[in-house]
Amino acid sequence: MFAVVRTGGKQYRVAAGDKIAVEKLAGDAGETIVLDDVLLAGEGADFADASKITVSAEVIAQAKSEKVIVFKKRRRHNYRRKAGHRQQMTLLRITAVGEAKKAPAKKAAAKADDAAPAAEAKKAPAKKAPAKKAAAKKTDTK
Repeated sequence: MFAVVRTGGKQYRVAAGDKIAVEKLAGDAGETIVLDDVLLAGEGADFADASKITVSAEVIAQAKSEKVIVFKKRRRHNYRRKAGHRQQMTLLRITAVGEAKKAPAKKAAAKADDAAPAAEAKKAPAKKAPAKKAAAKKTDTK
């Protein structure tokens, strides 16, 4: 199964076992993260509902990409500027592409029994009456 995910403003087509380099994500090497923004998913020519698909990945390393040289020059003006930049990136290994796992549903009766005592405990004390406004001052004009 494959999926198209969006992260860092870019889109990646991934499948289980793929390695990709994406814009920097929070996490240390060895941690597992979930890529939430799935745009498209399917297997072969069949497509699945992307909202029900999750993509989990393992962080391999935090690294820097190759250096980009920025060189500015104006002819005949003795003007030259050179700067370099290395973008931060995260290397990911896609571990699974598949259906979202649903949390086990609790029984409705248990929720209703638990909700009653909680509602009583949350009741706030009665509010105080708002303070009276001061009467407007009257000025004597003779």
